[in-house]
Amino acid sequence: MKKEEIHLGDWQRILLGNAPLEFLLEAALRTLVIYLVLLATMRLLGKRMNGQLSVAELSVMIMLGGIVSVPMQTPDRGILQGALVLACLLGLFRFVNWLAFKYRRVEHLTRGDLRIVVTDGVLDLSAMADTKLSREQLFANLRAANMQHLGQLKRVYMESNGEFSLYPQDPPRPGLSILPDKDAAIHNAEPADPGQRACQRCGHTESAGADPAHPCPRCGHRQWTPAVNKL
Repeated sequence: MKKEEIHLGDWQRILLGNAPLEFLLEAALRTLVIYLVLLATMRLLGKRMNGQLSVAELSVMIMLGGIVSVPMQTPDRGILQGALVLACLLGLFRFVNWLAFKYRRVEHLTRGDLRIVVTDGVLDLSAMADTKLSREQLFANLRAANMQHLGQLKRVYMESNGEFSLYPQDPPRPGLSILPDKDAAIHNAEPADPGQRACQRCGHTESAGADPAHPCPRCGHRQWTPAVNKL
């Protein structure tokens, strides 16, 4: 807009902008489309992108910044349009939450579901790939929970909000070390179990007397390392 076209008392422009009244309906439609696209995008990015917020909640937070900035900064966009978009977003968010409360499938689509990423001391590589979870991300979280090797874990659940829940193995059994290789001093101090070896990829353990070139029955990997016990 030109400077001469901006007047403080021009309430029609302040409230509606230069767009026709019909644009309010279009703004509501745009909100619906953008919300659905953003929701799908956040689901594809993986659970660890959204921390402790659900995908639906994080999508709303991202949209809020874009919604409120345009009416505040763009002279030819009215305040009512931004207010309507915010109201539509709030209504849509509450409606999605209601659907999630009523229907389990909707809850899974909008908020995700837990995945089992460790079963009996062995990594579930398929679940990790589906959730875009790397070994180092998982191992870092396990170390933060004072775990030293996979044999200490019966189950590890990746919750729908991206957090991890641990169910320990009792008693612990030998497993693949999750301590970083860069810390050679502590890594080499781990007591190795002479009778067990662990697959370096998934953590599956078997007798150390087996053929060293034998592929892992879980993942097909051929590199093995001695299974370790807790320090």
